[in-house]
Amino acid sequence: MMRRALWLLGCVVLVGCATGPRSYHPVDPVAPGALSHRAFSEVLQQHVTNGQVNYPGIPGDRRFGEYLQLLNRVDPGRLPSRDDRLAFWINAYNAFAVKGILDGYSPATWVGRYRYFIGRDYAVGGHAITLYDLEREVLVKEFGEPRIHFSIVCASRSCPGLRSEAYAADRLEAQLDESARGFVNDPTKNRFDREHRVATVSMIFKWFRGDFEAQAGSLAHYLAQYVSDPDLAHDLKTESYRIEFLDYDWSLNGVPYAGSAG
Repeated sequence: MMRRALWLLGCVVLVGCATGPRSYHPVDPVAPGALSHRAFSEVLQQHVTNGQVNYPGIPGDRRFGEYLQLLNRVDPGRLPSRDDRLAFWINAYNAFAVKGILDGYSPATWVGRYRYFIGRDYAVGGHAITLYDLEREVLVKEFGEPRIHFSIVCASRSCPGLRSEAYAADRLEAQLDESARGFVNDPTKNRFDREHRVATVSMIFKWFRGDFEAQAGSLAHYLAQYVSDPDLAHDLKTESYRIEFLDYDWSLNGVPYAGSAG
């Protein structure tokens, strides 16, 4: 997930941010019905534990390279359903975010974030796209689904944990919901002080506040949908909570790979 103080930097450096491609022309195309995320799921199962990534183990796994090649052979616009398209783009983001780390990029610094999110292109359907455009121009604009912010992972500790499986259209709703609940209830990401009515939450909720408020009316109401404590959920819906934001930890979400700056 590209995160997040990057937006201002990116639009200042780039005079007019690029947008994602409107149409795709894959070489050696795969039929939409033949698309499978199985290879990526197997990579994640083997190399991700409790959200932490074993980056050194991935370059030698041929399934990862095969999956990246597959993404360039798919026309996402021809996928049969919204859930197929959304699962495709979430998986593409997460795969490219891992690839960026393996290629020596890192979001750990301001310059690193520019290079990682904006300065590096990836191939989808015969077109080049950056992580920035994939998130902002495709996932956010086209799908209007706030839970994507708990599903895409930008290789940093304050990001959501990377799942040990790929997203799949036939289970997407349950996966998105589980990712949202896991993130909201993670005390390293969000903290709730019921006595003083203070919610100290991830910067993701600040950077994408509009997405969450559009769905629930307020940040507190959005959080109330996913907190596991029913009393806290009631408080967030009925009491006035002060919202504060945690600093974002951009350090690497796993074991560094040689050549990575993370």
